[in-house]
Amino acid sequence: MIHFARRHEIRPYAQVVVGSPWESVLSQAGWSVNLAHPKGAESAVLSAPLSADGCGATVYDNPPPGWLEVAVRGPVSENQRQILTGGPKVGFASIACGGEIAGVARGCVVGTWLHIAVLEVRQEYRRRGLGRQLLSDLDTWAAQEGATDRVLQVSVDNEVALGIYQDLGYAESHRYRYWAP
Repeated sequence: MIHFARRHEIRPYAQVVVGSPWESVLSQAGWSVNLAHPKGAESAVLSAPLSADGCGATVYDNPPPGWLEVAVRGPVSENQRQILTGGPKVGFASIACGGEIAGVARGCVVGTWLHIAVLEVRQEYRRRGLGRQLLSDLDTWAAQEGATDRVLQVSVDNEVALGIYQDLGYAESHRYRYWAP
């Protein structure tokens, strides 16, 4: 894993289910929980049935200009671009306010599941319901693509997001931690 990461010029890390035997294996190999991970060291995996009642805002097949920069909060590397744009049926939702992209969401339909991998609202536009709107629009798009359920992951430290997801009917499946050498 470390050799793969070095070869691709990315940081090595592993996502490991909390309480699994792999945590002990990694610990014995000198790895530790990555407390510096930008999205939090531990995440919860949440799922729920789709709620396809969005207003039907456009979800694009390719990220519109500026979308990637909002998603990663800055300049976009080629590796980030490849990861975010790859997948079988990928949709890129965005909401604009005052002529600029205020929030973005990325979903990928795999079978009957909508996998939500990005939900980012710029700091100055938070607490306006834009995240809920982006999720609703992704649900509507995904239902048209044949999805019936949705899944996402969120840092267990992100209490605001966890509250929103709970309100939207998401339930926790399991948790994982990021480990690094």
